[in-house]
Formats: sequence, C-alpha cells, structure tokens
Amino acid sequence: LLEKLLHEQCIESVNDVIEKLFCEFLSLEQPAKIQDPEVEENAVQLWNWAVTKNIGSTITKQQKAKVRHVACRLLYLCESENPSENATRKQILMASKTGRTWLDCKNPKLADIFLSLAVNSLETLYCRLTSHGDGSADINTLKGDIEKDLLRVLSYKAESAVAQANHQEAVSCIQRCKEMLLRLPKETGYLSLICYNFGVDTYNQHKHEESSFWLSQSYDIGKMNLKYSPGPEMQAKILRLLATVYLELDCLKYQDKALHAVSLANKETLHPAGLYLKIRILLQSGASDEVVKTGLTELLDSKVPLDVCLNTVKMLMAEDRETVAFDFLKKICQHFESSPELGSVLLLHIELLLQKGKELLGKQKIEDAITGHYTGKPLSPCALTSLHLLLWDRGSKHFEAKNYSEALQWYNYSLSFYKVGQLDQNLGKLQRNRASCFLHLQQIDKAKEAISDATKCDPNSIFTHFSVYKIAVLEKDLKKAAEAIGEIGVLAKAPVSSGDKLLVTENAAASLLSLAAHIALENEQQETAVKALESLCEHVQDNEQVLNALRYVTALQNVSQLSRASVQDADECSETANWFRKIAWNTALQCEGSPVRMRDFFVLSYQLYRFCIQDRCALMGQKTCLLVAAAACLEICRMLPQSEQQVEVLTQALEHIHICWELWRSLKTSVDCCKDPTETLLLLYEFEARAKLNDSNLESVLESVLELDNVDTKMLETIAALAMEPPAHFPVLCKKALRIALSLHKQDPHADLSHCSNCLHSLIQLSLPSGVGEVEPHVLNELWGYYEEALSIIATTTEDFPELEILWLLTRAWNTGILLYSLAQYPEAEKWCGLGMSFLRHLGSLQESYQTQMSGLYSEVLDRLDKAKKSFIMEEQQLV
Repeated sequence: LLEKLLHEQCIESVNDVIEKLFCEFLSLEQPAKIQDPEVEENAVQLWNWAVTKNIGSTITKQQKAKVRHVACRLLYLCESENPSENATRKQILMASKTGRTWLDCKNPKLADIFLSLAVNSLETLYCRLTSHGDGSADINTLKGDIEKDLLRVLSYKAESAVAQANHQEAVSCIQRCKEMLLRLPKETGYLSLICYNFGVDTYNQHKHEESSFWLSQSYDIGKMNLKYSPGPEMQAKILRLLATVYLELDCLKYQDKALHAVSLANKETLHPAGLYLKIRILLQSGASDEVVKTGLTELLDSKVPLDVCLNTVKMLMAEDRETVAFDFLKKICQHFESSPELGSVLLLHIELLLQKGKELLGKQKIEDAITGHYTGKPLSPCALTSLHLLLWDRGSKHFEAKNYSEALQWYNYSLSFYKVGQLDQNLGKLQRNRASCFLHLQQIDKAKEAISDATKCDPNSIFTHFSVYKIAVLEKDLKKAAEAIGEIGVLAKAPVSSGDKLLVTENAAASLLSLAAHIALENEQQETAVKALESLCEHVQDNEQVLNALRYVTALQNVSQLSRASVQDADECSETANWFRKIAWNTALQCEGSPVRMRDFFVLSYQLYRFCIQDRCALMGQKTCLLVAAAACLEICRMLPQSEQQVEVLTQALEHIHICWELWRSLKTSVDCCKDPTETLLLLYEFEARAKLNDSNLESVLESVLELDNVDTKMLETIAALAMEPPAHFPVLCKKALRIALSLHKQDPHADLSHCSNCLHSLIQLSLPSGVGEVEPHVLNELWGYYEEALSIIATTTEDFPELEILWLLTRAWNTGILLYSLAQYPEAEKWCGLGMSFLRHLGSLQESYQTQMSGLYSEVLDRLDKAKKSFIMEEQQLV
C-alpha cells in the first residue's frame, strides 16, 4: 500500500489508497515492534510524500492527518531499545506535527495519542542531555530548544483538553507551561494568547466560570514579562472580555470584579469599547444616576466617536434611565455641535421622544430641525433620509388609525424638507399620501393640488394616476376618470423601472383596475366601472384573475340590481340571477387551492340562488352551496393560528350550518335520506366547529349523531378524533364515541381487527393515569374493563391481532403496576403486573425475547411486594 501510494498519480486513486492504508493500520489491535530498516525508511518517505503533497494542496487536511498518523506510528514501531538522539528528534517532530494536524481536523482524541508520544520523547531527550551534559553553552541551548518544543506540545495538549471539556487536564498543562516561562520568557506572548483563545472558546460555549479562569490566566501571564507580553492593546482586550464574562455570569455578584477588570483595561489602553462597557456594568449593577453620569462624562471627555455616544443613549433608555439619557443627549449635541453628523443626534432624540409618547416635544424638535436645516445647520443626506422614513412611518400609523388630520401633519413635516420646485420620485409618493389624507378629510381642492404636484414628480406611476382617478370619480368627471383608466392600462404594459419593481407589477395593475371598478360602482358610475373592467381585460395577461375580477364585480353589480327588481320582472330576474349564479359556482370549483375564495364564491352563488325561482332544484343548490361554504370555513380555520380571526371563521361556519339545517328540513320530505350524506356531513361540521369553539352544547350534537338510523363506525371515530383535535379537548365525549364504535365493530361478523385495536388503543391511552394525582379507583376500574375487552378479543383472534399492539398493551399494564407499587398500593400493583404478564403468551416472534426479561422482573417485583406487604403488616401491628 505504501509503495502504491508513493507512486500513484491519479488523485481519485490516491484518496482510495490513503483511506485503505489508514483503515488497515487501525485494524492492527496491538502492532508488534518492527526491527526493519526498510519499514523505517518507508515511514520517512511516506511523511515526506505528505509534506510535498501538502505544498500543492493536492490532498485534504484530513488525508494529510491520516498519512502522518500512519507514518508516525510506523516510525515509533521501528524504535530501537536505545534510539539515537537524531531518531528521537525525528519522533518528536513527527508526533507533534501529527497531533497538531489532528487538532486542526477537530479530532482531539486522536491528537492526544501523538501529543503524549511527543511529550514522552521530549522528556526522554531532556533527561539524556541533562545526564550527559557538562553545563556548556551548547548543551544549555539544546535544552532550551527542547523546553521550547515541550511548551508548544503541552499547549497543544491543553487545547485538546479544552476541546474535550476536560478543564482540569488543560489547567495542569498550562501550569507546567507557566513554570517554564521563567526559562523561556520569549514565549510569554504566545502562552498568553493561547489562554485568551481558550477564554474566547469557553465564553462562546457559555461556560462563563471556565472562561473567566482562562482570561485571568491570560492577563496574569502577560504581566509576567512586559518585554514579551502581547502588548497593552491586547491586555486591554483580554480584560474587557473578562469584564463581560463577569457581567453575564452574575452582574450583582461579580460587579466589583467586572468594574475592576474594565478599569484595568482602560488604564492599559483607553478604548471606546472599554468606556461603553464600564457604563453597561454600572447600569446592570444598579448604580445610582450620579455614578452613571460620572462614567458618561468620562466617555465624552475621551473623545469617543459619535456612534458610541448614540449607542450609549439607546442603552440608557433600554435600562429605564430616561432622564439620564435625555440629559446625556443634550450634552452630546453641545459636544458635537460643529460636527456634520449632528443630525444623527437630533434624529435619535426625536425617535426616543416619540417612543416614550412625548409627541409634542418630538414635534417641537422636528420644527427646530426644519428651521436649522435652512439656517446654517443642514442635515446630512443620510440623516435626512432616516428622518423622512420616521415621519412617513408616523404618518402611516395615524392614517391606518383613521386619524387623517394627524397623519397629514406628519407628512407635511416631511414636505418641509423639500425645496420649492424639487422633482423627486419620493416627493411624488409623499404627495400621493397627502392627497389620500385630504380626500378622507373631504378637502378635494387640496387633494387635487397635491396630486398635481405628484404628477409633475412621478408622471409614470400608476399609483399617481389611480389617485387622479379617485378624485375624478368623486367629482363625477367621467372624461378625466376614463383618461386615468387609460393611463393605468398603458403603464401596466410598460417596462417596470428599477425603483418600482417591488410595487409596479402586473398583479398590482390588475388589483388597481379591479378596485377602480368597485369604486365606480360604489359611486353609481356604471359606465366608468365598465371601462375599468375593459382595461383590465385588455392589459392584464393573467386570464384567471381577469375572469374572476370580471365575474365578481359584475355579479355584485347585478345582485344590487336584482334586489331592487320589481315583481313584474320576476322571470327575467330569475334568469339573470341563474346566469350569474352559474358563473359564481364554476369559479368556486376552480378555487380548490384557495378555501377563502371558494367560500366567498359559494356564498355568492347561494345569494344569487335566492333570486331564482324557489323550486326544489334551487333549494338543493342553496343547500349544497352552504354545505361547501361551511366545509371551506373549517379548512380556513385549520390553516389559521388560534386567534380571534379563527373564532370569527368558526362562527361563520355555524351560521352556514344553521341555515343549511333549515333548508334540509324542508327538503327531507322529498329526498331519499338514506342515500343523501347531507345530515351526516352537517353533524360532523357542526361538531368540529362547536368543539373548537369550546361550546357547551357539544354533547347534544353527539346525541343527534347517535339518533341517526344507520350510525357509521367511521363517523364515530372521526367525531372522537375531532373531540381531541386542538384547540378542542373533550376526552369524555371522545371515549363515549369510541366505546360505541367498538361495540358496533364487535357486532359486525366481518369486523376489521385493526379498527377494534385502534379503538381500544385510544380508549386506554385516554384512560391511563399520567401521574399520581390521576390514580383513583374509578379510573383504574374503567381502564381494567378496556384491558379485559382487549384480552377477550385477542384470545379469539391471536394470529390476526397486531403483535406490536399486544406489546404496547403489555408495557402500559406493567407500567401502571409499577406506578401503583411506588404508591404502596401493593394488591393493585400485583394485579396490574400480572395483567401485563398475561399478554406474554399472545406475543408471536417477540415472545422469546421478552419472556426471560419479563419473567425475571415479575419475580423480582413479587419478592419486593411480599417484603413490602410483610413490612406493612408489621407496621400496622406495631401501631395496634
């Protein structure tokens, strides 16, 4: 294998040979010593091969580790009784590098093997030099080199121990390294950084106590020799992390240590992070406002960047130091008065005032900012953009709350920052928002003025033309409305500009045109609505969307007309309604993937049915529409999280079910009820809706189910499942339905045993005591009855009863016995354990494997029960 690897050129073959070589070597349990110079030479060649391949990165780090593993172990197997100094050095090199490679591969266990070999070889070589040395400078240099190598290998062992969560081993290794630093002062920085890395690793693993130890060690080691320490910047970094660890470990308990650490850090090197951390510690340890203010003064005096000061303000607000935060903000404004970034301070001040509900003060600050912007203190572009977003967000929230005057004021603040004559797309959006506010405030002239400005800024926006359309409809300007519809249609087909990709899509255009039709109909402008729909059909490619919008809007229009139709037009009214009813019905059938749309179209179909001649066919259609609408409501409810919306949908379902019941009662006289599933479906739908609404009348629905002429076992099992489907929780009704279903299964001469098994499983699962509080006689008696039922069924049909189900029954009965035993109910415990044992003989292939185990346990339990009974009797006699 070695020769094949050394001469192999194909990369894929190299990978296979390395893997095979490594596996073959690992398969040797205790390889014997090899006294063969050729094998030793092969080991060295293999090592050198890995070195050359590593240079070109032709093998992975894992493969390099495996090759080095084999080469190093082979070299050690070839070791003579008294190896030469050169051979020992070769072993040290290979063992230490192999261990390091395994560490880099995140395999510390394999790394330990080689690091231990390296330590032993280093100690052997050191002893040899000490015993034969004469104290000359050369010998001392060699000993120093060995100690340096030993320190490195010990640090690797410590790293391996940390990776394996062996804290004490790591501490022991580092302690040896520290003792060697007196003779190797140049390694001070290296060892300090090693301990710092351990501190970082353990901190990231949330092992704060270990992290504090390693960081303390790192700092202490760095102080041992200032000449070779990592430097004051690194020492300060170590101390800041140490302070953070104390802070997160327990701020109240370790506040003194945390403050001491951060103070030392700031003495080493004054850094914004250290000053910020100090204030954070003071806040979390509950320091007084005066003490915190001292820290804030120190922060400002140290000339830290503005962003650090702003983050400090946010931290003060998060810690409920509102007064201190606003006071500090004023000082920041004074301190950075000449800075071009002063706008960021002003923006944060406004934001915090609004967050705390101080809207009047916030408005005052905004007005000051507007004044300053035009009198020598302009806001930077970045700050101005952020302020616009803040103002728009505020305006939007007031608009959604229907507080249009207040929304307009916030939008006007934003407008104040735009120069007269400035043209900008964002200004166009702002003017549209202002126009919407004016429209709701019925200030049409101001709305027209705002939209006129929006058109100048953003003439190619469909939203601008939609606003023009809304104003035209309100003013009954049919010509202008038609022009606006035309512009929207043209823009719907135009290429989308990069800035509007998120909004101006074909779907957005379709939605706006459909909404335009609605608005026209609401304002009784049928001609305009027709034009909007024609534009929708002409310019939007989504045929289904076009068809749905056209049918829906047209149907709504005709429903309103139908409701106003005179008695003389009854036949024509019925015919028109039926035409639209078919459209709504067919559209509903196309909405299988959307239960919301399906429900809406079936409800619409039901409404249209009511304008048709009320014959038997129309009543059947209405019944079907309501039945499917109720089913769709239940499907919507399953998709929603538990909320008020879910309650609303379930209430809608019950309304549809209630009307459907009335229709069904009038139809029952002329329909073959035996073949029609309406009654069954209505009961199932009603049960599910009432169960999820936690309705107290739920049991009456189950009673209605039981009164059916042919109660179906599948229906009862479905009802049992619905009774326990979250948020419903009706275990009593569930068990009642299951018991009746089981009884019906047993009466069937061709009963399916799997159904019987499932019913019994569910009954037992619901009845099993889940804790000490549920162990009551009536519960155990009920449960015992179900087990007897199971045994009687199994006894008659052992071969057909599911074996895993028998095993489940066995374990649950046995566990019940053990629970009773722990409660000192010894007779009951023996009875239930015995019940569990009685299922053993019914097991098939699993019987043999469980027989020995269960029999031994049962004997042990019986012995303990006898002892417990005797002890119990003796205690009673002593009491007597």
